[in-house]
Amino acid sequence: MKERAIDNEIKLIPYYRNDEVSLPWYQDLDVCKQVDNRDEPYTLELLHCMYDFLSTHGDCFYIEYKGVLVGDVSLRDNAEVAIVICKEYQNRHIGRRCVPDMLTLAREKGMKTVKQMSIPLISKVR
Repeated sequence: MKERAIDNEIKLIPYYRNDEVSLPWYQDLDVCKQVDNRDEPYTLELLHCMYDFLSTHGDCFYIEYKGVLVGDVSLRDNAEVAIVICKEYQNRHIGRRCVPDMLTLAREKGMKTVKQMSIPLISKVR
């Protein structure tokens, strides 16, 4: 897996363990509610389990926006797409701008459709 350029501000970086950056995203209760409908923050163990699962059952990337890691996006082998943006960077259309590339990646993998996990934009591969 290699980096994927989205535009001049956003690129997707293949997942690597980076607890210092990613754990705070999943300790924000609003983000946990959006992502998993959880009322509790992720523990480090749960974070590792989640990322280990996503990275072994599909493609998982960090989203880099203007040089800062701000979230993650994954395309699972079962064609589910999930995008998570930390609260500080939400409402800037960062996730929305990643969707076309996830659809391209799905096509590259031979997927005919994709399913949404946490965003309402994805209905099918065009």
